[in-house]
Amino acid sequence: MGKKTIHVSDFSGTVLSADDEAIRVVVLEHPDLVAGPVQLEATPAEVESLDDGALDVAVVEIHDRHGHGEPRRVVLTASEFDAMATDVPMAQLLKTAERVRPPKARRSTEKIDYGTIEHAGRPHRGRVTEEEARLVRERLDEVNKRLADAGLRQIDPTDPEQAARYGLSVEP
Repeated sequence: MGKKTIHVSDFSGTVLSADDEAIRVVVLEHPDLVAGPVQLEATPAEVESLDDGALDVAVVEIHDRHGHGEPRRVVLTASEFDAMATDVPMAQLLKTAERVRPPKARRSTEKIDYGTIEHAGRPHRGRVTEEEARLVRERLDEVNKRLADAGLRQIDPTDPEQAARYGLSVEP
């Protein structure tokens, strides 16, 4: 038994023939778009008309002076935006303006000390220190309650792997 895929334009419902190439259109922003970008399929002729109707636009973000709140995104025609520059032509202004760098991903420089009761027994990839193992052995019920309250796996003293990791005696 075989399978056959039929491509249909999401815009018009037109069935694409085997010779037609399905064109993928990714919608990045739209007032009715609620859950992020989506993709649609279209015929080449439908996409051709998009190029003809394209506008020269400027997309800008307006940020509060003090950096509070979310920025507002505004789309306006390029000519409207260009008209805002009254001292120097916009093309020159854009060439000499300060570049915006994307925010760097923050790396946590703070190391978690698993040798404290607040973090002892939490899942981690590093090796278990003697201090962490001692806290888990001496205060297993308290550690497990904290782990359960945080929705994390609890330490099972009957699990040979966990028993070896924390130096627990394996209970039958």
